Amino acid sequence: MSGRIFQNVVLQLKENTDHIIGVIDGEGSVIACSELPMIGQRWPEYVPLINNASGEMVPADGKIFKALGGWGSQFDYAAFTFGDNEISRTACAMATVALNAAKTYYEEKHDRASFVKDVISDNIMLGDIYVRAKELRVNTDVPRGVFVLRPVRKGESIPTDVVQALFPDRQNDFVLSVGEGDVVLIHQMPALEESLRVSGESSVVVGVGTIAGHLRDLTKAYKEAQIAIEVGKVFDTEKYVINYENLGIGRLIYQLPTTLCEMFLQEVFKKNPIDALEKETLFTIHKFFENNLNVSETARKLFVHRNTLVYRLEKIKKLTGLDLREFDDAITFKVALMVKKYLTSRGIEP
Repeated sequence: MSGRIFQNVVLQLKENTDHIIGVIDGEGSVIACSELPMIGQRWPEYVPLINNASGEMVPADGKIFKALGGWGSQFDYAAFTFGDNEISRTACAMATVALNAAKTYYEEKHDRASFVKDVISDNIMLGDIYVRAKELRVNTDVPRGVFVLRPVRKGESIPTDVVQALFPDRQNDFVLSVGEGDVVLIHQMPALEESLRVSGESSVVVGVGTIAGHLRDLTKAYKEAQIAIEVGKVFDTEKYVINYENLGIGRLIYQLPTTLCEMFLQEVFKKNPIDALEKETLFTIHKFFENNLNVSETARKLFVHRNTLVYRLEKIKKLTGLDLREFDDAITFKVALMVKKYLTSRGIEP
């Protein structure tokens, strides 16, 4: 724990008392003091006295010591004041309250966050999750959402304090910086992406994992949120909030070996490769799919005569051997387009 946290409190207390106030760590080193030259001094002889005091005040050599709150039998930090009278004891008691509050805040902000970061990264044993959660007062059975926030533009980063300001409940929300630019939010889903828009344009893409019903499920939900971003980057480029549960067939394709995908395209397009289709033809195909294979509705959206669209579909059938008006052929072609997109994203031109 940083001595700066304690030093800030000690300097504030100095303004309200003439007593020298400070903090020593579990090895007897002075890590904070109202008299700056004393910082760094070592008083190991007081360590056994403080440990044996069981949290009570203990006088020694004209000083009063009181251990700060902790989890073990050995103290981690103790407050001290110079003097051995009632005023000194009162000053030490007040210092202990203030320092304990600062210590608790720091631990809850940093240690709790580090713990949750270990959980989502799968860097902690399952049995240790329950022990640490109890120590840090983190509920284990509360449903949580896991969201990965990634900058739209490469090289940029998301300030964690901006996200934290949107979700100020530090007891239940966790905002973690992970990797080079990602920020992970563990929270119930609000209108997150709208809050992070800049001048009406989204500055982040948000991956959403499945709801984690238990603390141990955060690892799975975190991985799902990462996959959601990666898959969405390939198949849903216009979306800024991508839910893992809504990835559909894209999730399946993303997990296929690229060699298998190349073989699939070769088998589907035996007559001509997919690149033989002109841009206008591909645009027509996309519109046809958008309108659920409805010829009349697609022709209306394309501002062409119905017979013109039928002619185009016949042309596609001759080139590819697939009749998009037939459901099975349409599915095959749709999957093929997605596979092509996936290979292109991997730098492979089939």
